[in-house]
Amino acid sequence: MKERSGEALQPDERGLGNAPAKSQGTLALVLGVIAIALSLVLGCVYLISLRRLEREVARLGQQTEGFSRLVVRAQEQSQRLAEQASQAAANAQAAAQQRDVAKQDQSNSEAQAQLARQQAAAEQQKADQATQQAEEYRQEREAELAQLQQALGQIAETHRTAMGLVMTLDSKSIRFDFDKANIKPEYRDILNRIAGILMTLKGYSIAVYGYTDDIGTQTYNLQLSQRRAEAVRDFLVQTGIPPTTIMSTKGFGKSDPRVPGDSEQARAANRRVEIGIVDSKLITNGPLVAPQ
Repeated sequence: MKERSGEALQPDERGLGNAPAKSQGTLALVLGVIAIALSLVLGCVYLISLRRLEREVARLGQQTEGFSRLVVRAQEQSQRLAEQASQAAANAQAAAQQRDVAKQDQSNSEAQAQLARQQAAAEQQKADQATQQAEEYRQEREAELAQLQQALGQIAETHRTAMGLVMTLDSKSIRFDFDKANIKPEYRDILNRIAGILMTLKGYSIAVYGYTDDIGTQTYNLQLSQRRAEAVRDFLVQTGIPPTTIMSTKGFGKSDPRVPGDSEQARAANRRVEIGIVDSKLITNGPLVAPQ
């Protein structure tokens, strides 16, 4: 019994010897499976990670491309803004130059306006002085004409006109015979007195006008009246009045009768000569017209 027990307690060399080998094979198999599984898992993880990485790289590439386009657009916009800024600066410089020119023009205009005001003031002063001098001259001439009218009025009828005086030598002072132009000796004293007054004049001009009565043709009476005016003019020149002082002689025939009617008294009054005395400064357009 003991021996069997002893035998029973002895391990089986084949059994004990195979058990570890099997265990090792199983372990190796498990480890292999595990390794394969791990490899598969790792491979799957790697593939997933790789795909994710590829997608991320693609996304990053798209973003990079988008960023590149944004950078290009930003550069283009920056260039446009730079050009606009440059144009704005040029415009500002041009505006500043125009402003300076405008200021200079304004300054020049103000200077010209000031000069114009000064010139206007000077011209106004001259005009005022001229007006004052003209008024003084007019008053002086008025006084002279008043004295002259008074002196001549003692010899023959003398009246004022807009331009001076008109002295009428009709039948009351000098009587012309019918169809005659000569001056009778009895009237020469009157003409001498008139000449004595006229010779004192300065700055005056004299015109002599002749008239006739209503008998005869207009053509003949114009010639006769002209001869009467020239007869008076010649006598005044002989007394010493310069010929240049007597501006003109003119015959008006039977026009403008002094006394209407066909009586001998009316016709004798119309056979007359009138002497016009005018300020030389008022004469600008040639000989005087007949006094009215």
